[in-house]
Amino acid sequence: MIPRIYIPGDSGALALGAEKVAKAIASELAERGIEAKIVRNGSRGAYFLEPMVEVATANGRVAYGPVKTSDVKSLFDSGFLTGGHHKRWLGAPDKIPFLAKQTRLTFARCGVTDPLSLESYKKHGGLNGLTNALGLTPAAIVAQVTESGLRGRGGAGFPTGIKWKTVLDTVGDRKYIVCNADEGDSGTFADRMIMEGDPFVLIEGMTIAGIATGATKGFVYIRSEYPHAVAVMNKAVEIARKAGVLGASVLGSPNAFDMEIRVGAGAYVCGEETALLDSLEGKRGMVRAKPPLPAHKGLFGKPTVINNVISLASVPVIMDKGAAFYKDFGMGRSRGTIPIQIAGNVKYAGLFEAAFGMTLGEIVDEIGGGTATGRPVKAVQVGGPLGAYFPRALFDTPFDYEAFAAKDGLIGHAGIVVFDDTADMLKQARFAMEFCAIESCGKCTPCRIGSTRGVETIDRIAAGIEPEKNLALVTDLCNTMKFGSLCALGGFTPYPVMSSITHFPDDFKPAPVRVAAE
Repeated sequence: MIPRIYIPGDSGALALGAEKVAKAIASELAERGIEAKIVRNGSRGAYFLEPMVEVATANGRVAYGPVKTSDVKSLFDSGFLTGGHHKRWLGAPDKIPFLAKQTRLTFARCGVTDPLSLESYKKHGGLNGLTNALGLTPAAIVAQVTESGLRGRGGAGFPTGIKWKTVLDTVGDRKYIVCNADEGDSGTFADRMIMEGDPFVLIEGMTIAGIATGATKGFVYIRSEYPHAVAVMNKAVEIARKAGVLGASVLGSPNAFDMEIRVGAGAYVCGEETALLDSLEGKRGMVRAKPPLPAHKGLFGKPTVINNVISLASVPVIMDKGAAFYKDFGMGRSRGTIPIQIAGNVKYAGLFEAAFGMTLGEIVDEIGGGTATGRPVKAVQVGGPLGAYFPRALFDTPFDYEAFAAKDGLIGHAGIVVFDDTADMLKQARFAMEFCAIESCGKCTPCRIGSTRGVETIDRIAAGIEPEKNLALVTDLCNTMKFGSLCALGGFTPYPVMSSITHFPDDFKPAPVRVAAE
C-alpha cells in the first residue's frame, strides 16, 4: 500500500511553514526513492501544533508536530511512515488532549479528509443530509432546522429556522441564498477553516437551504484577505457541479440549485448583511435601513436568506442525524455546538468545538492553558473587536448567548482574545472607537461622528484633562451610539469601551505624579 502523508494546506498552517515542510518531505521522498501520496488536508485547528503532519498507518493515523523543515530528515530516519517514534511524535490525532476534549459535529471532517475529494467527503458521511432533505417537503426541512434550535453563528444568534420560514412563505419569482463569509472579527478563523478544510459541507448546507426555501441560486461572499479560501471554494463548486450536486437537477432530483463565489474588497462593515447585499450588487457597501428585511426584499430586491458559514455548515449534520440529536447539545436557548476560536496571548491557540455551556474560565485556563507569557490573565475579549472585555471576576459565565447578554457581553462569532496583566485597557477602549471610526460606512451620524469624538475624548482622559467630565462624556457617547446607530458596528462599539471603563477603572485614572528622589 502506498503511504499517505497528510500536510495541511490551511492558511494558518501555511503561515506557520506548512508549505516549506511539504516541499521538504516531497524532496526527501524523491531522494530516498519512496513512493507516497501527499494529501493537503485542512487543519484540525490545533494551531500550536502546526504544521502537524499525519501519516496513515496500519494502526490508524499518527501525527507529528509542530514539524520544521530541519526535522524532516530525522523523521524519515525514525520511520515516521510507519508511525515510528520521534521527538515530534504526537500519536493518534484524536487522542491529543486539545482535540480529544472536543465535540466535533460541524468540524468532524476538518483536517481528516482531502478538502477537494468528493469521494472522501461522502466516505465520511457527506451528502447524507442533502439526500434526506430531498425526500422531504420544503416546509418539513424548515421545521427540522427550527426544531434543532440552530441560531445564527455569525453573531446575532437569530433562529435560523425562522429566517428560512420567512423566505419560504414570501412570494418571489426568484429567491437567493447568500452565505456571509466576510469573517472580519479579530481572533476569528472558523469560517476560513471550513472553506479551506471542508468546502463541500458549506455547499451541501447552502443547497439544503435553497431546496427548503425555493431559492435556486446561491452566492458565497468571501473577503479578499482569504485568497486560499476563495481558490478552494471555486474548485469545490466546479467539482460539485460536475458531480450533479449542483445544477438543474440536484442529485437527480427535480430541484435546481447553483452557486458562485464572490470576493469582497475587504470592508468590515460588509459583514453586516445589508451592506453585504449592496456590495454583492456592485454598489459601495453601505447599511440599508430596515424594513424591508432581506428575507422580503434582499439581493436585487428578491427574498433572500443570509446566513453565516458556520450556520449553513451545521445544517447537514441536522438533516443527517435529526433535530433531536443536534438539540441535545447545549444549554438554554443555545443549542448544538459552537466553534470557539481561542487567540491572543494564550498558550494553546486554536479552534475548539464544544456544546454551549462551558464557562469562560474553563475555556481560557483549561483549554487555552492560560497566557503564552505565563503572566496572569487580565482580560478576555469575546465576540471580536466589538465584544466586551471580561475580567477574571466574570470567568464563571457560561458560553451561552443569554448568559453573556446578561453580563453586558456578546458571543458574536465566538472568537476570544486573551490579554495578560500588561494590557492597558484605556488603549483598548481607544482602539475600539478608532476601529469604528475607520470602518464606519458613514451612513449614520452616531457611528460616523460618535466614534471620532470618542477617540478624541479618550485621548483627553489619557492626557489627564478633566478625567471625570470626559469619562461622563464617553458614557454619553456610548449611549447615543448604542441606541442610535443604524447597524451593529456603531451599536456594539460601546461594549468594549464601557466594559473597559466598568471592569478596569484604574486604567482610566491619571498617572500618579512621580516626585524625583532627592
